[in-house]
Amino acid sequence: MNSTVLVRAWELSRHYKMGGVVVSALDGVDFAVMRGEFMALVGPSGSGKSTLLNLIGALDRPTRGEIWVDGLFLAEAKEPEWVRYRRERVGFIFQSFNLLPTLTAAENVETPMKLAGVSKPERSKRASELLESIGLAQRWSHKPNELSGGEKQRVAIARALANRPHLLLADEPTGNLDSKTGAVILDLLCELVRSEGLTVIMVTHDLQVASRADRVIHLQDGRICRVESRNMPVMSAGSEDLEI
Repeated sequence: MNSTVLVRAWELSRHYKMGGVVVSALDGVDFAVMRGEFMALVGPSGSGKSTLLNLIGALDRPTRGEIWVDGLFLAEAKEPEWVRYRRERVGFIFQSFNLLPTLTAAENVETPMKLAGVSKPERSKRASELLESIGLAQRWSHKPNELSGGEKQRVAIARALANRPHLLLADEPTGNLDSKTGAVILDLLCELVRSEGLTVIMVTHDLQVASRADRVIHLQDGRICRVESRNMPVMSAGSEDLEI
């Protein structure tokens, strides 16, 4: 796989059995994500965007097809490889923040490092640096119920960065925020792409939010129906230009 490509999928499909009926959440999706790219996945409810994010994040296995992330063949990786991948190579940002309510902001950021076996002094230093970098140095000792929605999401982003992943997966990261606060979070994600060379894949239903991405993949009924890019014209899903 080309070293400039971080994520690559061929004929990626995910089918579920509901009673006696087979439901196609994803149906033969081909795509690539370049290193340092900010990509948005958009589409109506049930279009397959969250299913696709779960497959990229090794939270689910495809029914058929191939998916590679950072040189790892996720479709056939064993569970220990999945655990290391989720812990070391990918960071997750959720709509509902998913912060641990009994821990402070700093302790929440430290949690992934603690699971990775990082020493207490090192993870405390890293958490402090991350909270300072996102403007929350004065809130390190506050628990989630003492933080605003935007502050919670910034803590969640710091936590996602704790183990220095190459890939951030964001599932509706502005969904629980007002438009002004959501814009601040998007600014932060864009800055991370530029300054840290991170790759971000974001699920959103909001086309205005998606417009901040370098590329937008539109999904419908489990298939890619359209791709938009800042640097390329709108393409159909069958275009050869989709092959990277």
